[in-house]
Amino acid sequence: MSILTTAVTHYRSTFCIMFLIVVAGLYSYNAMPVSAQPEVDVPYVYIGVTLDGVSPEDGARLLARPLEQELEALEGLDEIIATSRESHATLLVKFEAGAVDIDKAMQDVRNAVDRAKAELPQDADEPIVEEITVSDFPTITVALTADPGTKERLVYQTAKMLQREIESLTDVLEANLAGHREEVVEALINPARLEHYNITSDELISAVVGNNLLVPAGQIDTGQGKFSVKVPGLIETYQDVYAIPIKSTSEGVVTLGDVTDIRRTFKDAESFTTVDNQPAILLEVNKRTGGNQIQVSEHVRQLVEHLSEQTPPGVHVSFALDQSEFSAGMVAEMSGNIITSMVLVLVIVVAALGFRSGSLVGMGIPFSLLLSLIGLHYLDFAFNMMVMFGMMLALGMLIDGSIVITEFADRKMAEGMSSQAAYKISVRRMFWPVVASTATTLAAFLPIMFWPGIAGDFMRYLPVTVFCVLVASLFYALLFAPVIGSLMGKSEIAPDVQAYLRSLETDPPTELPGHTGRYARLLETVLRRPVVFFLGTLVVLVAIFLAYGRFSNGVVFFTDTEEKYGIVAVRAMGNLSVEEARLLVRDVESRVLAVHGVHSTYSSSDSGGGGRESSKDEIGTVLVELKDPDKIGYSTRLVFENIRKATADMPGIIVSADAFEGGPPVGRPIQIQLESLDSDKLLAETLKVRHHLEYGMEELRDITDTTPLPGIEWEMSVNRSLAAQAGVNVVEIGRAVQLVTSGVLIGEYRPDDADEEVEIRIRYPSDVRGINALDNLRVNTPKGPVPITGFVERIAKPKVDKVERIDAIQVMKVRADVEEGILADDKVAEIKQWLEANPLDRDVRVVFRGANEEQEKSMNFLAVAFSLALFLMFVLLVTQFNSFYQGLLILSAVIMSTAGVLLGLLLTGGVFSTILTGVGIVALAGIVVNNNIVLIDTYNYVRKDNKEFTVKQAIIVACAQRLRPVFLTTATTILGLFPIAAAVSVDLLGRNVVVDGVITSQFQPLAFAIVSGLLFSTALTLLVTPVMLIMPSRLLYLYRLLVLPKIEPLLTRLKRAPSKQA
Repeated sequence: MSILTTAVTHYRSTFCIMFLIVVAGLYSYNAMPVSAQPEVDVPYVYIGVTLDGVSPEDGARLLARPLEQELEALEGLDEIIATSRESHATLLVKFEAGAVDIDKAMQDVRNAVDRAKAELPQDADEPIVEEITVSDFPTITVALTADPGTKERLVYQTAKMLQREIESLTDVLEANLAGHREEVVEALINPARLEHYNITSDELISAVVGNNLLVPAGQIDTGQGKFSVKVPGLIETYQDVYAIPIKSTSEGVVTLGDVTDIRRTFKDAESFTTVDNQPAILLEVNKRTGGNQIQVSEHVRQLVEHLSEQTPPGVHVSFALDQSEFSAGMVAEMSGNIITSMVLVLVIVVAALGFRSGSLVGMGIPFSLLLSLIGLHYLDFAFNMMVMFGMMLALGMLIDGSIVITEFADRKMAEGMSSQAAYKISVRRMFWPVVASTATTLAAFLPIMFWPGIAGDFMRYLPVTVFCVLVASLFYALLFAPVIGSLMGKSEIAPDVQAYLRSLETDPPTELPGHTGRYARLLETVLRRPVVFFLGTLVVLVAIFLAYGRFSNGVVFFTDTEEKYGIVAVRAMGNLSVEEARLLVRDVESRVLAVHGVHSTYSSSDSGGGGRESSKDEIGTVLVELKDPDKIGYSTRLVFENIRKATADMPGIIVSADAFEGGPPVGRPIQIQLESLDSDKLLAETLKVRHHLEYGMEELRDITDTTPLPGIEWEMSVNRSLAAQAGVNVVEIGRAVQLVTSGVLIGEYRPDDADEEVEIRIRYPSDVRGINALDNLRVNTPKGPVPITGFVERIAKPKVDKVERIDAIQVMKVRADVEEGILADDKVAEIKQWLEANPLDRDVRVVFRGANEEQEKSMNFLAVAFSLALFLMFVLLVTQFNSFYQGLLILSAVIMSTAGVLLGLLLTGGVFSTILTGVGIVALAGIVVNNNIVLIDTYNYVRKDNKEFTVKQAIIVACAQRLRPVFLTTATTILGLFPIAAAVSVDLLGRNVVVDGVITSQFQPLAFAIVSGLLFSTALTLLVTPVMLIMPSRLLYLYRLLVLPKIEPLLTRLKRAPSKQA
């Protein structure tokens, strides 16, 4: 306390500290990276293993299972999702967010994979272990398109050049190449030449493989030194491929170039990408963690422009899906909203306290924000939407302490004290009320800072920001505001205002003029019948809770937000080629581009993205970038509705269109996971659930499942006995089959003009490849070449596209979206009712994943956080007031604020957001108690200094004295959030007003909860708190008046009874 009063005297030192804080805050503001949304760091590790030709079933058994067994014992493991497809198996290892260090988790996974290698098949490729993130959307995409006739190699080499240069930028993590085909040296067998030279395909393959080896031949010790000897045999140049000897004849040596047509080309297309319906090669640029989106985009654009002179003719470079434009716009709009809130708060403070005191309080806003930025920068926070809204949320609260200090000092100066003495006594008198009110607010936000899981990682920026701002405001209110106020001197208070302030200390409150007098007279009336008023209030509160339980509009996990980006998924049944899929997606993209509000598109054969999981029959996706909302004229959700309508009549395909998922990434609204060890029962029950969702329910759309996709695959069934009699093994047969498919890999070499090794493959020309070619294949035997049909049968079998397991148990999923305006929570409840009435096989377990799972986790956490916050606040209040009753009385405001939130939702027809409304209620608990703290602290002080006052008189005096600061602190908090709560974004800097925009759609539920709860609870607090203060004395009075006279004779007889017996 002495330090605070000393700061007023040694004001020069205090100003030096203030100057240092301002400079450090400005530096932190410029140094902090900018990002539109919080970066959700989810500890996921990807493992991929490839084994050519392995079926999904065998992949699950031979590749996935050995890895699962080693990974199951890892510390902090959440679940293992293993997916086996043809020739490949992937494992997604999920760790509990916040429970492990990702670097340690990565090392543990690598060690487990190393242990599992011994159990994997020898021909399996080296397992790939990578850390992945949920948010893999690139910062900016560089697109390369070409004029007709431009060579593909020229475009590819330009893309590789740009990739090298972009990845050299310090703030770029990687630039992934997409839409290209890998290079390959292809040796196309000429069957006529092979027959002419009497060479079999096995001899051809063996000769090439044997001549592409590096043979270490040991060392020679001459006595004068030791020398290494090697026999170089690796292919190093393109000409080396031609010269590989195959067979020696009397006519000379037959080389690979004599029996094959060798060309350096590209592999067969396995995917495609287009930008605005034009084929393109893309560079998807990802920034480093903590990087500045705006700066990364700017640096990439500058680099590409600088390299434009090196771009060959016919190749065009453009940009697509630039997140920096969206981020810059959102940061600018949010900054404008903060300025708007600041202006609203300052207007009401200056109007109530005058220009001098209002300016003193107002200076605390920029100072506290700058001081908080120092802490946020130290924590490596990015300047994102959550941080900025946290500042806006704290903006109305951060001046509460300054208002209390300044208002009390003004009253003392009105009594004749000097400014320095007034602020010294104000700091001493209001120190504990200000600290207690700030501490209780922080206690409400403190549990939210430790929110686990994906939702917690997304939301934690908000409470940490509020925490930093409020701590900074506490320093300003107690240390810097008194110093500035003492130097500014006495305010020029009008005589009538000065008389009014003095009358607060001397005159009876009921005789005061204006609002204070009217409030005091109303309070006196209420205090005459406190029990009746208390019971009436109790009835109102119970009625609100009951009405909400009966008439509420349901619950959502987050909220529907306005998004700039979305994804259109194209689904089609059948075994389509890449070209067939490309043509279908191209037609969809053409229709999407014609929809009003669409700015650009980017299509590919890749699945997933945007926080969603792909369906089994998905053949391609179209990423959509919308125009600015003010240019569209209506909600972005309607744009995607129009896309669905525009593509609804396209035959043979199913098109779904949705905005990217806003808020924590949780996937599609309805996700039903079925688990079983019996694959047949699992398939049957999954189809049963899918049928009910599709035909037994309404208001659902885009229903998909992960059951095997209908189709066939050709199995070359080898009769091993007959093959052995012919002198042929399975490896030789497999090589022969590869010659009519993707080719036999015989080696690799690195050309001078390439960064990566190029494969060398041998196969037959395209005109002799195909299904029928499988029956015409010949293999070499000791008796000469024979057809494989003698011991191999080609069988058509149902195709199993993938096998998915979670924690070693096979699973299948059914997913669905809901129609616009329908709550997924209601549909999940409907599905659960159907499952209870129609139970599935007892060997099949059902789990609801996605939003429903995260919603239950979040509700459980918020319930615990709410309870913990109340307990922490109660401990602080009991510590300050040394009274259980007054501590409980102060916390009663939390019940009233919660009722106010529910009443607001009932009156407006709003929906309860588990994340946003839930956080609003928890945060509100720490805000609303501040009024009670100030009222009760003043009441205790009045009782202590005025022994002659009755309880009623002390209550009225205390409430009258604190009416103005209570009104100011409440009004500033409400006004700071009111525009967002009303779904209106008011940007004074940009001179722009947006209704139901991106910002308001994301934060409106939270802002509305705080505004409605605070408005309702404050109105009741000013009456209910005085009533509860007088209740003990009034109940004691009624007890003595009504009850004691009736039981006193009985008590007297009981006292005399023992004496008579004696």
